[in-house]
Amino acid sequence: MTDHRPWFRVWRTGVPKTVAPFPHQSVFHLLADSAAGFPGSTAIAFLGKHLTYRELLGEVERFSAVLAGLGVQRGDRVGLLLPNSPQYVIAWYACQRLGAVAVGNNPLYTQRELAHQIKDFSPSVMIVLDQLYPAWAAVAHEAPVREVIVTELTDYMRFPLNLLAPIKFKKDAKHEGKRWPPVPADAPVRWWKDAVGAAGSPPPVAEVDAENDVATLVYTGGTTGLSKGAMLSHYNLSSNVRQVAPCISFFERGKDGVMCILPFFHSFGLVAMNFGIGQAGKLVLLPRFEVHMALKQLDKEKPSFFPGVPRLFVALNEAPETPKYDLKSVKACISGAAPLPRAVAEKFREVTGGAHLVEGYGLTETSPVTHVNPFDEPKHGTIGLPIPDTDCRVVSLDDPDSEVPAGERGELCIKGPQVMLGYYNKPEATAEMIRGGWLHTGDIAIMDDEGFFRIVDRMKDMIIVSGFNVYPTEVEGVLYRHPKVLKACVVGLPDDRTGERVKAYVVPKEGESITGEELEAWARDPAQGLTGYRVPKEWEFRDELPETLIGKVLRRVLQEEERKKTGASTA
Repeated sequence: MTDHRPWFRVWRTGVPKTVAPFPHQSVFHLLADSAAGFPGSTAIAFLGKHLTYRELLGEVERFSAVLAGLGVQRGDRVGLLLPNSPQYVIAWYACQRLGAVAVGNNPLYTQRELAHQIKDFSPSVMIVLDQLYPAWAAVAHEAPVREVIVTELTDYMRFPLNLLAPIKFKKDAKHEGKRWPPVPADAPVRWWKDAVGAAGSPPPVAEVDAENDVATLVYTGGTTGLSKGAMLSHYNLSSNVRQVAPCISFFERGKDGVMCILPFFHSFGLVAMNFGIGQAGKLVLLPRFEVHMALKQLDKEKPSFFPGVPRLFVALNEAPETPKYDLKSVKACISGAAPLPRAVAEKFREVTGGAHLVEGYGLTETSPVTHVNPFDEPKHGTIGLPIPDTDCRVVSLDDPDSEVPAGERGELCIKGPQVMLGYYNKPEATAEMIRGGWLHTGDIAIMDDEGFFRIVDRMKDMIIVSGFNVYPTEVEGVLYRHPKVLKACVVGLPDDRTGERVKAYVVPKEGESITGEELEAWARDPAQGLTGYRVPKEWEFRDELPETLIGKVLRRVLQEEERKKTGASTA
């Protein structure tokens, strides 16, 4: 890394240029070290149930004995079809203790998407929540699995919630037309509680090659097609935790807590889990996002750090019951996955009584964090500054070997210890993504004179109208500023005359009525800065847009819908 990068001059809050050397050991040591230093500190808070670091380590050791007894060895892949819960943390770290590869799976995937993923990584053992067992059963034929372990949320619930919850689960299942119990009596499964209760002595902690052994496969969101498994090493994950820590300097080791709403199968949720464990913090777990539940846990458990995505913060800002809860423990939040409107950050600071909400950036392929705004002096509208030991450059879209000056658009490229090993079983895709030691993000970015980066758009999403580049994010930004617009997504469609034309999908705010003519006039207003070819030629109004679990609009789904309308291929 060189000293000419301007962001080195801007980190004024004690964030160093480097936090090397990085640990060359299993990521399991994040937990082992915290348990040794803070055995009595709370590691997990789950709906009123608490586990200390001593207790969590004991559960991980017992479950590693269970997995070892089922034949799981170093390098074997273990699938997790679980929500955020103590079982997820326990199973994930048990895999690391054995040198096995933990693979989280999105419970909301369609059968086609889940089948693709299961077939791709071929688990030796699957760990499944009972309520998700039907989803697993539908794809179980895709890969031979030695054993399936089924767990229930009540396995780690406190009394009397562990007795009351099943009544609600049964009622909800009946209302939704689902079978109960979800696991047939003759299903070929082992039950978590029985397996842990009969576990033998835990095997020794596995020796791993930290830089080259895969700790986890994290599948990309699949926003542009079927997802790919990013191979993240022990070194990648441990390094990223160390890189992020000085940027969250207020977090007091062994005392503070992390709000864990983001799903752990997602890279952003995974780094929140690992950061919290590495800092001996309290993980406040929610199995799913529900406003009342989130507010109640924020008030009760008092976490200081809350990583999230814009739609979570918008929901908490707008909930009428929010003022009834004490959210003053929250000191800072990092928002990712989508642009963070300044108004959302300001409103959240108001409702929490002072929490700093800033935007950051990362990719599944970078473990994931690469950029974050300083909490004391953020630059709104940017993803912030590169974190320690992360080098970045913006290269020409026409000549990837040529770096463009500050202020000009280009592709964002990244180098650092957090860059993945590659995509699982996809050497061609790996070679396309990592070239000359640099990871090519596919994001179009601008770096300013201070080293703050702004994401303009995705290269694959760029629309070319009569030879002119149109960046969907810029058009969406104009639409989002309209007072009646709740959500917007812009796509490019084939056009015989101009090559492509711009179409906008819009969700109006509740109770509002809006027309395409009104939005076109808004977009053409000189104050908005959209030249004629960038203004959408088509408008479609909807009640909602297709999104991933963390709130990214699935642009490809909208494009596929358009292709089907015209009879074009969706391949």
